[in-house]
Amino acid sequence: MLGLDWAYERREVGEGELAGFLAGLDDSWRGLSLTMPLKREVLPLLVARSELVEVVGAANTVALTDEGLRGFNTDVYGITRALADAGITAAGSVLILGGGATAASAIAAADGLGARHVTVAVRDRGRAAELPGVAERAGIDLELVEFGDEPLESDAELVISTLPGGAVLDPAPSAALCAGSTLFDVAYDPWPSALASRWLGAGGAVVPGIDMLLHQAVGQIRVFTDGSPDIPLPHEDDVTAAMRRAIGR
Repeated sequence: MLGLDWAYERREVGEGELAGFLAGLDDSWRGLSLTMPLKREVLPLLVARSELVEVVGAANTVALTDEGLRGFNTDVYGITRALADAGITAAGSVLILGGGATAASAIAAADGLGARHVTVAVRDRGRAAELPGVAERAGIDLELVEFGDEPLESDAELVISTLPGGAVLDPAPSAALCAGSTLFDVAYDPWPSALASRWLGAGGAVVPGIDMLLHQAVGQIRVFTDGSPDIPLPHEDDVTAAMRRAIGR
């Protein structure tokens, strides 16, 4: 559809191996999609970072250029675009579940939705040590809380779960929270997740994580073709529709 004679392949690169892998690439390579922990390991190897990479502290997309490696973050775009598809373009209060790298992107996404206060619920505050810095760079007031012995309560209108798909919260979030807010669950396998099932059972709305993956991939293709995640692809609506069909969405 884009007329590109390209191949997109999976390569397994272990922690500490990224620099050596990059050194072995030839000029036929256009770019890379990275998962953790490589999203952070790549940072000192970049000659340029997008503003979102600076805010979030992670790059999931790398463009190989004559000047060197340029890093971008399309995870934030994936979150906000998936929410926009569900009719959510603004949120005054956001609750984020989990404190890892995806939570950092969720904080930046909350900023894009206009939120000025974000609560992050974690099991271990130590795993969320980088999030206050992310919130400060994004200009958001951050509150860290721990999962406790009581059902999770909040008046947030949007809940973003960055927990693994198989994670089970015990006790489960309150029925009032589930019914009164939209859950964006970044998990996609298994689906529905236990958390999504809880939300749906209480009559709440759920946005699935597979939609985030779709849109962050569109952002990556933008980078690989035009060097920027902000320049739409030719016939992008058709490209996105084809991607939706491919994943059954």
